Amino acid sequence: MTITDNKDIVRRFVEAAQTRHDLTAVDTMMSPDFVDHSVPPGLPPDRDGVKMQFTMFFSALPDLRAVIHEQIAEGDKVMTRKSLRGTHRGDLFGVPPTGKSISIEVIDILHVRDGKITDHWNLVDQLGLMRQLGAIPS
Repeated sequence: MTITDNKDIVRRFVEAAQTRHDLTAVDTMMSPDFVDHSVPPGLPPDRDGVKMQFTMFFSALPDLRAVIHEQIAEGDKVMTRKSLRGTHRGDLFGVPPTGKSISIEVIDILHVRDGKITDHWNLVDQLGLMRQLGAIPS
């Protein structure tokens, strides 16, 4: 696989899973031995954990969509800087629905092997999210 192929795999995964809410992308585009190195507490660090996390976000932000700002790749790793945007319509991290439009800034690093995503690391602006939800004063 080339660097361009790896970037395309990640882009297609983000579009399918995070914008179209197609959780079959988790099973078809992630390796069976996938490991999430940035898993939230209480979730398993595997494909099931990814599905659980996405389901939580889709419930709280039913119009969630991902906007990719840039991708950088080297070897078998792809870094994606993106925003997850949606309207807060359900409980999210203990915060009841506010109806507010939110934008979550994310940097993901994904390892791609043989056309499948095998590992995930990320940084999420959690403080910014909680401020948007009104859970923490600005």
